[in-house]
Amino acid sequence: MNTYTIYDEFITLGKLLKEAAIIETGGAAKHFLATNDVLYNGEYENRRGKKLFDGDVLEFPGFGLKINIVAATAEEIAERQTELDEEARVKAIVKQINANNKKAETRQKTAANNKEQYYKRKITKPKFPGAK
Repeated sequence: MNTYTIYDEFITLGKLLKEAAIIETGGAAKHFLATNDVLYNGEYENRRGKKLFDGDVLEFPGFGLKINIVAATAEEIAERQTELDEEARVKAIVKQINANNKKAETRQKTAANNKEQYYKRKITKPKFPGAK
């Protein structure tokens, strides 16, 4: 039997299917549940929004898979929060780097465009007073 740890009070069936890599996208949950048997605590279930709590059991007879839902311990929750904080920190850094790269790229394009415009200008001979 496989175990799935939830970090909140509950998780929906559709989200669990996606996070457990049984389906690829959340939109595929409806089709998956319509075409496959899923037993929730021994009863057939086909609602992707069904809330799953600590102690619930999901069975997939067609796949020979059984998943036991367990609540995370305080240490696991703290560890996960640390991971989420680090992920948010890295995302912020990447966002800032991308913004700086975009600014630099825009400056380079502007400089290249200005240089191109300079060479496209018609160069005329200067006119001096009295010259024909």
